[in-house]
Amino acid sequence: MKRQKTVYEAAIEHGFSRRDFLKMCTALAATLGLEFTQSDQVVKAMETKTRVPVVWLQFQDCTGCSESFIRSSQPKTESVLLEMISLEYSEVLSAASGHQVEASMEQVLKDYKGKYVLAVEGSIPEDDSFLMVAGKSAKDTFLKMAEGAMAIIAYGSCSSWGGIPAAHPNPTGAKSVTSYVKNTPTILVPGCPPIAEVMTGVIAHIITFGKLPELDQFGRPKAFYRHRIHDKCNRRAYFDAGLFVESFDDEGAKQGYCLYKVGCKGPTTYNSCAEMRWSGGVSYPIQSGNPCIGCSEKDFWDNGPLYTRRAKIPGTQTTINPDSVGAAVVGLAAAGVTVHAAGTVIKKKIDDKRGAEE
Repeated sequence: MKRQKTVYEAAIEHGFSRRDFLKMCTALAATLGLEFTQSDQVVKAMETKTRVPVVWLQFQDCTGCSESFIRSSQPKTESVLLEMISLEYSEVLSAASGHQVEASMEQVLKDYKGKYVLAVEGSIPEDDSFLMVAGKSAKDTFLKMAEGAMAIIAYGSCSSWGGIPAAHPNPTGAKSVTSYVKNTPTILVPGCPPIAEVMTGVIAHIITFGKLPELDQFGRPKAFYRHRIHDKCNRRAYFDAGLFVESFDDEGAKQGYCLYKVGCKGPTTYNSCAEMRWSGGVSYPIQSGNPCIGCSEKDFWDNGPLYTRRAKIPGTQTTINPDSVGAAVVGLAAAGVTVHAAGTVIKKKIDDKRGAEE
């Protein structure tokens, strides 16, 4: 088995200075949610630990997750691909193709069994006839590579939940990775696509600490999926004040009012969009005037029409039409805020109690 370079050795080999390396480690620490004083942990890990072999399989997908991944800014994509990981197989990013790249994947099983990370993008069809690569069905390829993997990272809502391919009536029988594999540690990183820095941050955590990040009850890393988008939203003050956009071309839209009444699912969606944002922290859909469609939540495509003028009151299971319920919009808004506040307080107490028990 060939010797793997440490992350630091690979960085120096590709022209990094010591200063550049330390800057990269500091950025990684921030991405992982560590304090500045904990940057030394990241530095030590990158100096002593070898690059992680990665096999990246794509199934029923649109390549959006790969497109997002290569736009990571902290850390930069080239740092991840050239210094942090050893990308052994990828249909999109591999230079080789055909028999050569397929042989490379087979070699991983011989050289790194139990030591490589399997990244999966896209759902897996139950019916083998819908997707075959190199004469092998998607399901067979996945099961074979999953068996020898140290861990599986399900990138995107398609591999995490089934996603759009699994939307009704689901003609391919699309399923998530966890529908087929139970024994291999699996991290779900949902989103359509996920935020680039969340994708690279998960890998960085594995390299830094030598283990999977802390996961929530659904298998998502808590560091990136612990808050609802609504909790950190830049429009939250307008929600609390009962100021809503009524239509996409009204004065409220121009003033940046809350998008709740035009279908925003931020109150029921867990993701880091409002904190980390997109395109290197520039913006995210709600900030740009587009309601959250809940793309990181299970079955988001079938959870009612997008951009509908119906909204689910946070803290309840009641779906209402804000224009037809109640005598006045102001009264409705106040009621919604009250219910929301009560629900948030109850949720916080439950979370606090659970944390104390743990």
